Amino acid sequence: MPFLGQDWRSPGQSWVKTADGWKRFLDEKSGSFVSDLSSYCNKEVYNKENLFNSLNYDVAAKKRKKDMLNSKTKTQYFHQEKWIYVHKGSTKERHGYCTLGEAFNRLDFSTAILDSRRFNYVVRLLELIAKSQLTSLSGIAQKNFMNILEKVVLKVLEDQQNIRLIRELLQTLYTSLCTLVQRVGKSVLVGNINMWVYRMETILHWQQQLNNIQITRPAFKGLTFTDLPLCLQLNIMQRLSDGRDLVSLGQVAPDLHVLSEDRLLWKKLCQYHFSERQIRKRLILSDKGQLDWKKMYFKLVRCYPRKEQYGDTLQLCRHCHILSWKGTDHPCTANNPESCSVSLSPQDFINLFKF
Repeated sequence: MPFLGQDWRSPGQSWVKTADGWKRFLDEKSGSFVSDLSSYCNKEVYNKENLFNSLNYDVAAKKRKKDMLNSKTKTQYFHQEKWIYVHKGSTKERHGYCTLGEAFNRLDFSTAILDSRRFNYVVRLLELIAKSQLTSLSGIAQKNFMNILEKVVLKVLEDQQNIRLIRELLQTLYTSLCTLVQRVGKSVLVGNINMWVYRMETILHWQQQLNNIQITRPAFKGLTFTDLPLCLQLNIMQRLSDGRDLVSLGQVAPDLHVLSEDRLLWKKLCQYHFSERQIRKRLILSDKGQLDWKKMYFKLVRCYPRKEQYGDTLQLCRHCHILSWKGTDHPCTANNPESCSVSLSPQDFINLFKF
């Protein structure tokens, strides 16, 4: 330990807390520092033990204030790059490896949520990270995660779309944080425990805002969905990949409820998400002796994962190991770069950084 004083045998310095902070006091006669505060001021006012306690309280209060300020900061410490090089080991040209947190910081997820084709992809990725990969992120990546999540919530509150999707994401994140903070321990998360408690309170506030949201009817007096022919309405409903959306749509009007109970509609939905073998294991007959495809769908959802469908995904070039959004040009030396690109699902993206 380096020696900082003039004499190692000196009794040390005396400090007194003032309005401008802690200051050293000099003896007016000798011009040296006062070693005993009792000779300079009243013991009841400047008791050393009280000064030490007040110092601890002051430091703790400043630390809590700093943690709250850091958690409220909207600055994102990451580079908005269109592509990154994924390297899993050291070579002569490159040292180190790319982690999930580094990829999450450098790729432009903040702008991707504004694209309707990439929105569901980013939300699904946030959900998977919240379930199992939150502790593997660095402190900056965790902060970036919360900043992007806040942008997602604000976007949903503004355009009033994908409300159920974000509710599930917030509930998953809150459940994971409760497990990490209360059961596992605060040591698995980067940062002060007060900061994570504040973030959990923020999540509860977002959930309350989503629960209180009121869907405003658009002031459009033209042609609506119910004005279309029944065949077109049914054709549009066949494009929905989530059975819960069909149920919600059927609650809008009595005519739509009849269409949402169409057996062929639910049959196609089951065949889209699940294989024939999975369907044969979960057969359910109705009172009329026919297959109840609607009940079979919700039972299959509880047993097997659904097929994921995204308008735009991340892709990995097998030739140069560059990760980028689909349709983004990257410096590839292959003769046919498109044939080398492989689309990655959100789970594939996370598995890419498991070593």
